[in-house]
Amino acid sequence: MAKIVVSITSAKNDTDKATLGFVVANASVASGQETVVFLSTEGVYLAQQGYADDIHEEGFAPLIDLLTNFREAGGTLWVCSPCAKKRNLVEKDLVSGAVIVGGASLIEYLAQGAACISY
Repeated sequence: MAKIVVSITSAKNDTDKATLGFVVANASVASGQETVVFLSTEGVYLAQQGYADDIHEEGFAPLIDLLTNFREAGGTLWVCSPCAKKRNLVEKDLVSGAVIVGGASLIEYLAQGAACISY
């Protein structure tokens, strides 16, 4: 099993990138890979309860469905700590399963050989 990080930096400012990031993350976790979605900058909003409910790029499943399916399939959802703090988000504001982490967690995961793709 490989370790994969899908880094998503976009939200409603670029719903195409946000959606594609979760499409790839779902493909990764569905193929049995240990998969982390790391949300940073504007992407942290995707973990806020209710935020992704109305994002639906033509040709793709609604983003909330992609996010829910990812978590239910065993994917890990990390939210950048300084990015969340800047945007006044705390864990109680986030969807179930989302965890606020510092950069050290991401670096440790990458140092264990994880490949990373960014959106």
